[in-house]
Amino acid sequence: QVQLVESGGGLVQTGGSLRLSCAASGTIFSIDSMVWYRQAPGKQRELVAGITRGGITNYADSVKGRFTISRDNGKNTVYLQMNSLKPEDTAVYYCKADRIQTTNRGAHYDFWGQGTQVTVSS
Repeated sequence: QVQLVESGGGLVQTGGSLRLSCAASGTIFSIDSMVWYRQAPGKQRELVAGITRGGITNYADSVKGRFTISRDNGKNTVYLQMNSLKPEDTAVYYCKADRIQTTNRGAHYDFWGQGTQVTVSS
């Protein structure tokens, strides 16, 4: 009944930009913090950026100054604007909702999307 769907990934050259979106759908009442993670081949999944419902953000040091996370609570959507992309940003990007409250008073914790591939060519 609840889904997180990422979009906006693709192939881009070094120095280029992409904007990822993660839209939640279903019987949603509210969503707490939302977080972008990424996983490169052969590496562990790592946190990229997070944002609370009130808009407080945090970033991994490797993306500070290049990536910007934002959200639209009315659309249940979180965004990741990625600028000055580097080959080392190549990964599958996932969004996660820490808690999704549903309209029937239920809740989903640590709810993940399916991921979107970002490839940065050198």
